[in-house]
Amino acid sequence: MQISEEPYYCHEQIEIPPLLPDILKQFTKAAIRTQPKDPLVWSYEYFKALAHNEVPPVKERLEMAISSQKTDTGLTLGLLKILHNQLGGFQRVNLCKIEEKWLALALPLERLQEIWRIGNFGDDARWLHFFALAATQVAPTLATTMKLLCELLTSDPEGGHARISFELFSDLYRYLAQIDGNVPLAHQEQILTYLAFDVPLKVPHCLGNQKLIDC
Repeated sequence: MQISEEPYYCHEQIEIPPLLPDILKQFTKAAIRTQPKDPLVWSYEYFKALAHNEVPPVKERLEMAISSQKTDTGLTLGLLKILHNQLGGFQRVNLCKIEEKWLALALPLERLQEIWRIGNFGDDARWLHFFALAATQVAPTLATTMKLLCELLTSDPEGGHARISFELFSDLYRYLAQIDGNVPLAHQEQILTYLAFDVPLKVPHCLGNQKLIDC
């Protein structure tokens, strides 16, 4: 009988890092909340993000799918929030970086390419403009898209008024209206003028010198 020359190990020789149980516990919780379409790819991206001290691709809470198979774009509010948590700290982001985070969530590449084409971006994009266009894949109208963006970009606690600065709201609204092409410029300015006048009535306090808009 052939005798194996490989060394034998007893349990005393196998050292388990003391933090490993907690790491696996947090990983399991993150996987349950996120429900990744491709668990293997997602697991790789999760631990890679931790190793590089980056934000991992984790949803803040469990999210039920609401899109039908016919209209499903792959994107959800929770996935948009993940992307913003990971890339929202940059003013501009190159396509390769967005594609990396996009594919880590098992989102369809053709959907990313379509958003890139609509935005007419080059090698990189202003993050908030790309993000606003991505939100249109979830919300069917300009009004609902703006409401969704307020919910995604607000610093208010969950269940609050979902306020963002009026300046940010105006910038994203003008950008999406321009892309849409069906909202006359006069109508855009009329809406923003009304909101600018009405904002102090809705929100009596300010964040620094920025007016806040209540969505």
